[in-house]
Amino acid sequence: MRVLMLGWEFPPHISGGLGTACYGLTQGLAHHGVEVNFVIPRAVGDEDTEFVDLVGCNQVPVRMTTVGGGPMELPVALPWMQRRAETVAADAGAGAADGEQASAAAPGAAGGELRRAGFVDPVVVDSLLRPYLTEESYARAVDALGGHAGPAPGGLMESLLGFLNGERDLPSLRSVLGAAAPAEVPDGAEDHPAAAAPPAASPDQPGPPVYLHFTGQYGSDLLEEVARYALVVAEIARHGGFDLIHAHDWMTNLAGAAAARVSGRPLVTHVHATEFDRSGENYNPRVKALEQLGLDHADRVVCVSHYTAGVLRKRYRVDPAKLRVVHNAVTHEEQEHEFHWKKNIPEPIVLFLGRVTFQKGPDYFIDAAARVIKLMPEVKFVMSGSGDMLPAMIERAARQGIARSIHFTGFLRGKDVERMYAMADLYVMPSVSEPFGISPLEAMALDVPVIVSNQSGVSEILSNALKFDFWDVEDLANKILALLKRRALREQLIDEGRDEVRRMRWEARAELVRAIYRELVA
Repeated sequence: MRVLMLGWEFPPHISGGLGTACYGLTQGLAHHGVEVNFVIPRAVGDEDTEFVDLVGCNQVPVRMTTVGGGPMELPVALPWMQRRAETVAADAGAGAADGEQASAAAPGAAGGELRRAGFVDPVVVDSLLRPYLTEESYARAVDALGGHAGPAPGGLMESLLGFLNGERDLPSLRSVLGAAAPAEVPDGAEDHPAAAAPPAASPDQPGPPVYLHFTGQYGSDLLEEVARYALVVAEIARHGGFDLIHAHDWMTNLAGAAAARVSGRPLVTHVHATEFDRSGENYNPRVKALEQLGLDHADRVVCVSHYTAGVLRKRYRVDPAKLRVVHNAVTHEEQEHEFHWKKNIPEPIVLFLGRVTFQKGPDYFIDAAARVIKLMPEVKFVMSGSGDMLPAMIERAARQGIARSIHFTGFLRGKDVERMYAMADLYVMPSVSEPFGISPLEAMALDVPVIVSNQSGVSEILSNALKFDFWDVEDLANKILALLKRRALREQLIDEGRDEVRRMRWEARAELVRAIYRELVA
């Protein structure tokens, strides 16, 4: 089974649990013999691709078929397509004359040149951005096309939505870009196999490759980048020969729906969080609309918890027959205990690690810390992460007189995360609304006892953790004190929690996902 999987991030370049979950799932699916072809907006080159064929849209080469502003084509040199094309060519060319082989492989002159240059299957692709555009020149280019340079969807987004509604064809590059793109290659892109083609020899041959710009970030241009990503993914799906499409979270919903429509393959939409989880009633209507689009077009919806399934039924009118719950797991490389960091201070450390946003409940953590410090002044609290509420949390700690007892580390990644877990005596996740919450499993894998809110999906599956309602700060403070003072309780949670999390393997979760695939693919 071949799956086109769509995500916005992949380790080591992650900003939260989404990329970690995607990596774990691909690892588990590979264990069960599922071939996963994973597309992200921007690949750097140091991603762990042991279990997946991974490509960044920024590494997909585009060529001019004529000089002077002609249409642009995408010579798809993605690893899985290259292998497929070589197999087809070998089968078709067995015993044939050289001329017959060339004719079969290249029905058109431009296509023949691409194939002889090492490319396969030219397809149309689109983007509003050109390499090295400044913010000002990008805004001028969009305005010239009647679009919008801000966070609101522009012409490409509207065209894609019209395509999904059956009102128009898939947008062409020529109609959106409107002019030839510069033949520039971003740093690092020259290492991509598609960049090895020779330059054009005449106006009838394709010109040098151009690479479309993707940041893969969550900035002000996010919605436009979501639209560009969707168009590239749709063209990959049209020619990729996949059995189904699997899209993760709202940023890829538009791409998943477009890919399913052009390929005629079923769509699985995987919900890791909703806009209501992130923002409550002050949600972004454009983001919610894209969430709804992905859910409406999906043949199956995978939810990371029963809590999330309930939100989708209540807030997004999702047919319950489409919903399937598959809890997250944890990658077990952490359990190899490669990290033997030692604390530099003797005092107990209580850790919050996550985005410092409304959803994660950092204010409840600060308030509980103030209560604990009154009774145990030696305890140190650590808030690791970044987010829009971080300045307010620093001020909140100062107002409560605990600034000397709480440390703000900022965003951590890679080994620094494991180091922070290993130094902690206790991990707290006080989330207001948490679809799952993979960080408690990571903490337990490193022998750190955890306290989690009842308003989290992970609380559904954890037996060896203390739980509380996020608003009950007094209860949270009492549970922190109990774990710090009662060594036997702490050691029991560590020992039994280690065994519990060891059973939560991605291979088992992936087996459930594969069963969902089989509901859709005979």
